[in-house]
Amino acid sequence: MTERMRTWVESATDPDGDFPIENLPFGVFEREESDAPRIGVAIGDRVLDVREAIVHGMLPDVSGEVGRTLEATNLNAFAGLGRSGSGMVRTALQRLFGVDEGMLRDSGEQDRILIPACEVELGLPFSIGDYTDFYASKHHATNVGRMFRPDGDPLLPNWKHLPVGYHGRASSIVESGRPIRRPNGQTVGPDGPPPKHGPVRLLDYELEVGFFLGRRSELGTPIPIEQALQHVFGLVLVNDWSARDVQKWEYQPLGPFNAKNFATTISPWVVTLEALQPFTEPGPPRDADDPENLPYLSSDADVTIDLKLEVAIRSAEMRARDLPASRVSIGNYRDMYWTIAQMVAHHTSTGCDMRSGDLMASGTVSGPEEESRGCLLERTWRGQNPVPLADGTERKFLQDDDEVIIRGWCSKGDLRIGFGSCAGLVTPALG
Repeated sequence: MTERMRTWVESATDPDGDFPIENLPFGVFEREESDAPRIGVAIGDRVLDVREAIVHGMLPDVSGEVGRTLEATNLNAFAGLGRSGSGMVRTALQRLFGVDEGMLRDSGEQDRILIPACEVELGLPFSIGDYTDFYASKHHATNVGRMFRPDGDPLLPNWKHLPVGYHGRASSIVESGRPIRRPNGQTVGPDGPPPKHGPVRLLDYELEVGFFLGRRSELGTPIPIEQALQHVFGLVLVNDWSARDVQKWEYQPLGPFNAKNFATTISPWVVTLEALQPFTEPGPPRDADDPENLPYLSSDADVTIDLKLEVAIRSAEMRARDLPASRVSIGNYRDMYWTIAQMVAHHTSTGCDMRSGDLMASGTVSGPEEESRGCLLERTWRGQNPVPLADGTERKFLQDDDEVIIRGWCSKGDLRIGFGSCAGLVTPALG
C-alpha cells in the first residue's frame, strides 16, 4: 500500500474529504466581483491563490514560462505545456503543503494566499474552444437501443468498432451551480406529427465524465493511442442535460442538435491524471465475441479508471423541509467500453487537431445494474418505472425546481480523491 502524504493543512486530512494533498486539482476563481479570474488549487476546504503564492516566493521552483502561464485568467496556457508542466507544479505544491514545510504555514501572508473555499466564486476552468461528446457505454447504448429498436439489434453495426461521438456546443457549457432554464423545443405527441413548439416535457440529466486536452496537436497529424494520455490534462464531472422529447423528433438523420445544445454543466475543479494514476486499471475487457480493435485503437498499455459516480435529486419541497438529496443512480467509470485514449486516438485519426482547452465527454456512464443506469430515460425505462424521492414524490423526468447533483470519487485503502460536485437547478421555461 502506498504511504499517505502528510500535510499541515488540517482540513485536507479529513478521510471523507475530496481534496487531500494527493489530489490538488486546478481551477479558476474570483475573490470579489471586481476581481479578474485567477488560477487556484483546492486543498481541504481551502483554495490556494497560485498567483499570490508565486508573487510572495512560496513556489521558488515555479518560474519562467511555467510561472507566467499561472498568472493567466484560465488554464489553457498552463495545460498547453503538457504533463511535464503540470507534474512539476504539482510536485512544488505538495512540497509547499508538506507537514515539514513552514514557508506558507508560518507566513503572515497565509490568510491572503490560502483562502476559505466558501469565500470564492468558482468559474469555468478553461476557455473552451471545442466540445465533443461520445457514446462510450455499451450498457447505455444497449439500453437505449432496446427501448427505441425493440425488434432489432440494440447496437448499430458500427458501435463496437469505433467510439461514436458528435460535436457539441461549447458556448453553452456552464460551471456547477449555474441555474439551467428548461428549454422550449419542437416535439410531437404520441400520435405523431404535426409537431408543436413549447416547453420540453421530458427533461433529463446525463451522468458523464469529461476530460480536457492540454498539449495541442497539429492539423493533419493523428495522435497515436500510445501518446494520447500525454495530451490529456485532467478530468471533470459532466451533466449533459437532454430534452428527450426533442431528441426523439429531431435526431434522425444527423443525430443530436437542439436536444443537447441548451446546457452542459461541468464541475469546476480539474483533477489531473497524475492524481488519478493510483486508480487506473488495465482494460476495459472485451467479450469473447467482440470484434478485435483496429491497430490504431489498440494498445497493451491502455487503461480505464476506477471512478465511482453518483447522481442525486433534491426537489424544492425537499429543500424546504431540509431533506437530503435522494440518490437515484450510482455507477463506475470503469464500466465504459471505450477508453479516454481510444476516444482521443479516434477523434484525431483523420488528422483533426486538438487545442488546449478542448473538452471531450464520455457519454452517459451506465453499468449492468438497474441502479447504475446513468440517466432517467434508462433509470425509469422511458417513464414506466418512476424513481421515488425522499419527499414522497416520484420522478419519470425532471421537474422545475429540481436540483441535480453529481459527485465522483476514487478510493483505495485510506486514500480518497474527490471531484467536488457538478450541480444545477432546473428553472421554468420562458413564455
